[in-house]
Amino acid sequence: MNLDVLAGCVTTASCFVTQVSTGLIVGMLLFLVASGLSLIFGVLGVVNFAHGVFYMLGAYFAFAAYEVTGSFILALLAGAAGAGLLGIVFERFFMSRVYGRDLLMQLLVCYAAILICDDLVKIVFGADYKLMGMPESFAAAPVEVMGGFIPGYYIFMLAMALGIGAVLWLGINRTRLGKIIRALAINPQMVGALGINTRLLYAAVFGMGCVLAGTAGALAAPVRTLTPGMGLSVLIESFIVTVIGGMGSIPGALVAAVLIGLTRAFGAIGFPLFTDGLMFALMGLVLILRPSGLLGTRTA
Repeated sequence: MNLDVLAGCVTTASCFVTQVSTGLIVGMLLFLVASGLSLIFGVLGVVNFAHGVFYMLGAYFAFAAYEVTGSFILALLAGAAGAGLLGIVFERFFMSRVYGRDLLMQLLVCYAAILICDDLVKIVFGADYKLMGMPESFAAAPVEVMGGFIPGYYIFMLAMALGIGAVLWLGINRTRLGKIIRALAINPQMVGALGINTRLLYAAVFGMGCVLAGTAGALAAPVRTLTPGMGLSVLIESFIVTVIGGMGSIPGALVAAVLIGLTRAFGAIGFPLFTDGLMFALMGLVLILRPSGLLGTRTA
């Protein structure tokens, strides 16, 4: 433990700002992935164990598009759209076959998808580490805040994640389509009886969840090293975020993601050998005190 170093960082403005910004960026990426995971579980009632794959695919799609076009906007759109389209294909041809089936069957299908996609990425892009690099439009001097420096791309990522989260929340809670989706999660038979194509809605919701994961991967590509299997660690942390925030709760995912991001950022200083343990300890504490999650809905 390095408690003295941690105390020094917390009481030093420059170090504190730097670690908070780092924690927020980690948290925002986790929020995008976990919100897609929560959306799929909340509506479809399935735990998408392959969700990290779409984060990885979003990153690689963005990398490939950036190599071809040199445009980060097109790369971001390619990562989100590519992950979403493959998510719809995966849902229609595979996950739809195991709805209502045993959890083990769902797990096996998702695990098979993980292995297949990891090997396909190795075949197409190679097993070597890839680095997209910072887009030229963000290659500017960082912003100074209280003696700490925050890269412009970090601010862009934070604004993007919060904007996407706000649009997602408003779409689910303030639009007619959002009301239909919420009704689908409660009583799909009644929604189908009203003449609404529930199969199409299932595919759309699953695809939207994958779009969120792909967007997170595309946003992470300039600042993260790309490697086959990179979605596994994100998947684990996203499950932690989902459990802490509450399954199916988008605001809960945001709060939990920020908590996990800050825990990881400051834990790396004070508890460098126990950072992962801190996250799991936080999850265990929440499960003991509030099993439904911070903002989850209690079930009877």
